[in-house]
Amino acid sequence: MSEYELVIGLETHIQLNTVTKIFCACKADSWEMEPNTNICPVCAGLPGVLPVLNEEVLRKGVLLAYAMHSEIRNVSFFDRKNYFYPDLPKGYQITQYDMSLGNGGYMDLFIPEDAGATRRVSITKLHLEEDAGKTKNAGSERLIDFNRCGVPLIEMVTGPDLRSAAEAAQYLTRLRQLLRWLGVSEADMEKGHLRCDANVSIRPVGSTQLFTKTEIKNVNSIENVRSAIELEYERQVREVEAGNRIQAWTLDWDDEKNELKKMRSKETEADYRYFREPDLLPVRLSDEWIQAVLADFPELPLHRKQRFLTDYHLTEYDADLLTTDRQLSEYFESAVKVYGGDPKKIANYLMNDVLRMLNESGKSAADTRLTPQYLADIVKMADAGKINASTAKNLLVKVEASGQAPNEIVAAEGLGQVRDDAAIRAVVEKVIAGNPKEVEAYRAGKESLIGWFTGQVMREMRGKADPKLAQEILKEILGS
Repeated sequence: MSEYELVIGLETHIQLNTVTKIFCACKADSWEMEPNTNICPVCAGLPGVLPVLNEEVLRKGVLLAYAMHSEIRNVSFFDRKNYFYPDLPKGYQITQYDMSLGNGGYMDLFIPEDAGATRRVSITKLHLEEDAGKTKNAGSERLIDFNRCGVPLIEMVTGPDLRSAAEAAQYLTRLRQLLRWLGVSEADMEKGHLRCDANVSIRPVGSTQLFTKTEIKNVNSIENVRSAIELEYERQVREVEAGNRIQAWTLDWDDEKNELKKMRSKETEADYRYFREPDLLPVRLSDEWIQAVLADFPELPLHRKQRFLTDYHLTEYDADLLTTDRQLSEYFESAVKVYGGDPKKIANYLMNDVLRMLNESGKSAADTRLTPQYLADIVKMADAGKINASTAKNLLVKVEASGQAPNEIVAAEGLGQVRDDAAIRAVVEKVIAGNPKEVEAYRAGKESLIGWFTGQVMREMRGKADPKLAQEILKEILGS
């Protein structure tokens, strides 16, 4: 199969997280609503109704277009895309065609398997449109739910620039990160907030002539996109090597069986008979309006990752993890500024303890009670020897549960680290006297038991002893 090169272009439909739909006042997100309860005459396509454009859709569209290095057109138009599916009540979809909000653009991807090389993925389309409804098979019946009709989407299409299923997965991973970073979409593929169709074709290595492409639809996760592309690549190679022509099919991904099935022959743009939407005026955006939308445009994740590497001397892994989420990266920087010490210490607490705690509670870095100030205070107390490492980790949980300042909890519960030689020595002697077999084993050469003895001392002192001092005293007495 190495004789054939894989060529991939992706079409993504991005559900914008506005409160209402693109042309009416119905709720935009109807994921948990009963079928056909979130519709009105506008999104149901009843005669005589007129659509009204939701300005927030434009704002989010401008943010994404700017992030994708796309030209933001001052004047764009909506069009009618005509096709007849059961889930499209009007018989046409309101979309943008030749004069869309965004023109061109690109995303640069790091290619992990190629020693940090990058690939520029071009954007050939970036436009606004309304969603259709959805259909569902129920035995011998096919059910239709119109709740999703009119939900605001951005359709974004790449050029045929991706060369492996892994690169396609990397593109979708970075796109999902960017959408959440900008706050324009929840980008949850399982809920349909981010949907991906893959156009797949092959060609002999070294050739510029592609065989006929196929389109893969209805894939609900990044890993399934990867699997579907790999399966289709293998199928196309088999067809070519058997002397058969590849047909321009639209393929359906079966999530339960992990296989592709033919849905229909693929349509062309001519089949849709586009023309200007007569019920909507041209979209005219002034430079002043665009600049106001972009006034608080955030630093983007790859740039922030590079800055974390340079400014805070983090490892590649740490910087990548701390910039997966915008709120997490801002939390880290805020804590570092308050702490004033080695940023790596804050990073370690965040990645090893805080993130686990947040994942278990279902919270994010934005809504935790453990503020950046409180985290920095805990690390400072541990640095100063006021609390030990074990107490510091327990304190994270206590602050999160109560919202109380860490120094107040330490004072109220008497959690301060005990560094009094006499107090620790008394407990050490008690532990040694109570465990003669372990003492004998240690003195016979089983020095690994020092950790067990230290644990016993820490337990006796309710975790408040200075573990380093406790171990020093243990070694002194056990060695005598």
